[in-house]
Amino acid sequence: MKTVQISLNSIDKVKAFVNTVAQFDFDFDLISGRYVIDAKSIMGIFSLDLSKPIDLTIHTEKDLDDIMEALKPYLV
Repeated sequence: MKTVQISLNSIDKVKAFVNTVAQFDFDFDLISGRYVIDAKSIMGIFSLDLSKPIDLTIHTEKDLDDIMEALKPYLV
């Protein structure tokens, strides 16, 4: 498991992010305050405060290099 901070400060960025994480068969959670949201849920993401960075937890140890490369545009 790995946690990184990401920024999703536009609608287009949210759509692209959901498409990116949907390519992987692992679980991704977004954590903002006391809320934990499935990162593959576009509706869930829009329920968060997107004006500040959000913690993304990746629930795998495999393929982390590929995942981190795909997530580069969103990393803080």
